[in-house]
Amino acid sequence: MNYKIVIPIVAIAIIVTSVFAYQYLSKPQTITLNGAGATFPFPLIDKWTAEYHKIKPDVQVNYQSIGSGGGIKQHTEKTVYFGASDAPLTEQQFADAPNTLHIPMTIGGVVPTYNVPGMSKGLKFTGEILADIFLGKITKWNDPRLMALNPETSLPNHDIIVVHRSDGSGTTFVFTNYLSDISQEWKTTVGKSTSVNWPTGLGGKGNEGVTGLISQNPYSIGYVEFIYAKKNNLTWGYVQNAAGEFVEPSLESFSTAASFAAVTLPRGDESWSRVSIIDSIVNNTQATGAYPITSFSYFLVYKELNVLPNMNEDAAKTLVEFLWWTIHDGQNFSAELVYVPLPAEVVTHNEATIRMITFNGQQLYKG
Repeated sequence: MNYKIVIPIVAIAIIVTSVFAYQYLSKPQTITLNGAGATFPFPLIDKWTAEYHKIKPDVQVNYQSIGSGGGIKQHTEKTVYFGASDAPLTEQQFADAPNTLHIPMTIGGVVPTYNVPGMSKGLKFTGEILADIFLGKITKWNDPRLMALNPETSLPNHDIIVVHRSDGSGTTFVFTNYLSDISQEWKTTVGKSTSVNWPTGLGGKGNEGVTGLISQNPYSIGYVEFIYAKKNNLTWGYVQNAAGEFVEPSLESFSTAASFAAVTLPRGDESWSRVSIIDSIVNNTQATGAYPITSFSYFLVYKELNVLPNMNEDAAKTLVEFLWWTIHDGQNFSAELVYVPLPAEVVTHNEATIRMITFNGQQLYKG
C-alpha cells in the first residue's frame, strides 16, 4: 500500500469534516415560535413576522390565523407558545387556563360591509338597525327604517343576504358585544360570545371567509375587521355613536374611541373578562368622532412558560424578546395597516406584564 498517498487523503478528509462540523455547530439554530388565533390582527402579526425575521434571522414566527376561539383552545391545550384573541378570556376560560397573561397588542375596528350593486361606501346604520338585520327582522334593503336614515340613496327592493362568521371568532365577540349593548332583544336572545347561534345568514370561516362571501354575493351584508374591507375593496357603512354622529371607520376614529375609553386595565395575570372599549364608550355622548365598534386584540401567554410541553429556556427567552419588540418597535407598523398604535400607558402596563413571565421560576426579561 502506498502510505504516502493514503495519509494525506485521510488528513484532508479530517480537516474538511472538522470545518463543516465547526460551521454547523457555530451557526445559530432557528427557533420557531408557534402561535395561533385571531384573524382580526393577522395582517399586523404577519407584518411583524416578516420584519422581525429581518433583524433576527434565526427566529421564525409561525402564526396560524384560525380565529380567536381556536387560539383560546390551543392556548388552553398548551399546543402553541402563544394564542391571540380579540375577546378576553371569560371567567370559565381563565379558570381552565390558569396563570394566563393578557397582553394587548393593538386596537382596531369591526365594520359593517355590504355588496349592493352601484352603491358606494357611506350607507348609514344605527346599532338597532344592524341588530335587527342580523336578527332577520329587517329583510329588505329598501326597508323604511334604512330609507329614513339614507334619504339621499336609492335603496333597492331586494332581499338582504346576511353573512357572519362560522368559526369561534373574536371579531364576532366584538360585533356581538356592540349589538348586545345597543339592543336589549339581541342581548336576551343571542348575546355576546366568540360563537353565537345566528338567527339567520350564511357562515364564513375567518375574516377572509366572510370577506369572500360578501364579494361573491350581491345584496349581502357582513362584518369584518377594517383592514380586510380595505384590502378587498369592500364598501363599508358609517355607524352612529352615542354623540349622534354617523362615523366612518378609520385610524383616526378608532384612535378617538380609544382616547375616550375609560378602561381600567387589570394586572396582566388577573381576569380581563370585563375589559371592553365598546362598553366604555357606548353611552358616552361626549365621545365625538369616536367609532363605536372598537376593540383591543390580545396575546395570550402563560406566566410560567415551563408548563408548555415543548418549551425550553432558549425558546422562552426568544418568545419574551419577540413580545417586547411587538409592543415597542412593532407598533411602528400599525398605522399603515389601519390599526391603532398602543397608547403609552398601555405599553407601560404591558412591560410590567412581560416582566412577570418566567421559565422554571426565573424571570426572563429584566431590561
